[in-house]
Amino acid sequence: MTKIVISGVGVFTPEEVISNEELVKVFNAYADLQNEKYATEIAKGEREPVPYSSEEFIFKASGIERRHVMNKSGILNPEIMHPILEKRQDSELSIMAEMAVNAAKKALKKAGKQAKDIDCVIVAASNFERAYPAIAIEVQSTLGIKGFGFDMNVACSSATFGMQVIADMIKSGSAKSVLMLNPEICSGHVEWRDRDCHFIFGDVCTAVVIEKAEIANGDNQFEIIATKCATQYSNNIRNNFGFLRRSYPNGMEDKRDMQFMQNGRKVFKEVVPMVSNLIVEHLKEQNIAITDIKRLWLHQANKSMNDMIGRKVLGRVPEPNEQPNILQEYANTSSAGSIITFAQYSQDLEKGALGIICSFGAGYSVGNVIVKKL
Repeated sequence: MTKIVISGVGVFTPEEVISNEELVKVFNAYADLQNEKYATEIAKGEREPVPYSSEEFIFKASGIERRHVMNKSGILNPEIMHPILEKRQDSELSIMAEMAVNAAKKALKKAGKQAKDIDCVIVAASNFERAYPAIAIEVQSTLGIKGFGFDMNVACSSATFGMQVIADMIKSGSAKSVLMLNPEICSGHVEWRDRDCHFIFGDVCTAVVIEKAEIANGDNQFEIIATKCATQYSNNIRNNFGFLRRSYPNGMEDKRDMQFMQNGRKVFKEVVPMVSNLIVEHLKEQNIAITDIKRLWLHQANKSMNDMIGRKVLGRVPEPNEQPNILQEYANTSSAGSIITFAQYSQDLEKGALGIICSFGAGYSVGNVIVKKL
């Protein structure tokens, strides 16, 4: 039986940071501008005023304190409120590939690998800056990796679904050592002018080297014991931006549905049991007792959501070291969240310790990976 391991993890964190205080200040300035602009309609009851945001509201709703972004100047301008990223020539390295290459070098170093040792590159993310050529092939070329590469998108579950794909590829013999990258510029698809979601996302890129155990030599290896994925269709998390927009009447107007949209209450109510049940069922299928799980590296979307999942899975309130969170520093980074948590909170586990990497999101989609410290 082929033994497969995670042999190296890398994280690229953008230098620019936006605190809740800064975010609230710009959002409330935007609210003032809008409420002044539409004062007559608001006074007549024909239009609702834009409500203020607050630091207390953000932290209570999410557990987030700050987020890293690729550009903050545009986001913090109440007349712009989106990142300003310089358009690059086709001959230049794309911004997602640049993030991915940075994280990839860190993961390769941790795994003790060079480009010549990798035979496949996968870029798994929730949004892509272009349809083709694949960002993965661009990264492959930049790093000098032979073999093949491709992009894949399962929204916030992209990384764990990518892990299942990789495990299956290695078992089948189509690859021996795979580099997976999760470049997430979430600041580009969140609506910063929407009080209910303007605080949710941040930017980051994670990288993971997964390979056959017999050729692995990293210092913090984890065997992939089993993977399990599930999907269930829902419109409660959606983004309608796409290349067909221009074919619709007035399709390229700045409409709300072209950015991240969600019905947060329904998502919470429906996703928590879906995730919790899948984890518990997966452990039963593998004859692993819940008491044997030493750590949950969950998708970092919302602290209350993670806390409830932890309670449902463990049957009690998790200890902080059993279910670590990085939301307060990074916010929701889509597919990269569980991998950042794994990177930061895995080295202290003892040999033989079992843990779960789990991500969930739009689709709905849930990806679960059971791992063991070697």
